[in-house]
Amino acid sequence: MAIARQLNLSDNPQALTGTEIEALDDDELSGRVEQVSVFARASPEHKLRIVRALQSHGHIVAMTGDGVNDAPSLKQADVGTAMGIAGTEAAREASEMVLLDDNFASIVAAVREGRTVYDNIRKVIAWTVPTNGGEAIVIVLAGFALPMTATQILWVNLVTAVTLGLVLAFEPPEPGVMERPPRRRDTPLLTPLLVWRVALVSALFAGVSLLIFFGAQSLGASVEKARTMVVNMLVVAEIAYLFNVRFLHMRSLTLKGALGTRPVLVALAIVIVAQIAFTYLPLMQIVFETEALTITEGAIIVLIGFGLLLLLEAEKRFTRRYTM
Repeated sequence: MAIARQLNLSDNPQALTGTEIEALDDDELSGRVEQVSVFARASPEHKLRIVRALQSHGHIVAMTGDGVNDAPSLKQADVGTAMGIAGTEAAREASEMVLLDDNFASIVAAVREGRTVYDNIRKVIAWTVPTNGGEAIVIVLAGFALPMTATQILWVNLVTAVTLGLVLAFEPPEPGVMERPPRRRDTPLLTPLLVWRVALVSALFAGVSLLIFFGAQSLGASVEKARTMVVNMLVVAEIAYLFNVRFLHMRSLTLKGALGTRPVLVALAIVIVAQIAFTYLPLMQIVFETEALTITEGAIIVLIGFGLLLLLEAEKRFTRRYTM
């Protein structure tokens, strides 16, 4: 039985037989394991030593097996994979993953799904943290003249969190998801780039909200109207940022990015209807202390939101160019 590796597949691949492995101690095997492409006629003991040798170099080791003798090396491997039909009970118990159809193509599908889920978790974090961070900064920096009341803050969080934030969990895989190199095992969920994005977006949200609030008041608007504009500005900014963060590894200003998915469009429709009610429905105006906005005021808010999208797209292109 042979063990093939996907590392160092060169024009002159090297092979190592079980007899040669037997003649090497653990240190010698560890020194040669990264130069070998195929291990032939390996016994269960040899497989276990090979797995440990690869792990000693920091590699993530996956192994497939179906027999009782494979159980120790399946247990030692980072991703032990057993056959669900032909595999023994011992092999299945020792493995991290069981192929119910005994089809290796299922591993590719599982990796694709895993990368998609990981990406979507990062998208939810990248959207949720800065949007809430921007609200917090606005309240802290505004002083005694609060740009939003407590009920208005609750409204923003309630409407956007259960709609815009939720749809990111259902995003399909990004193009080229399987062409990316694997991430390091010690890569944190909050990477330095993601932390930078959180700080940047929080600052931008806070900046435009304060600009709208104090700018509207300087032009003679009441506090209620200024607060209504701030709430709408935050919602529009969150919508713009949603379209930006839907793609972490490619541009969002494409036809595919603009059209969105069905969950995104449904969530967008719900948010727009809710904000229209929040701004213009008399009962909502009484409950949330809002005032109706003019078409000009609404257009200004939408234009600022689109400007944020363009700015964040430029930042994404810059960071991808100089961090990849």
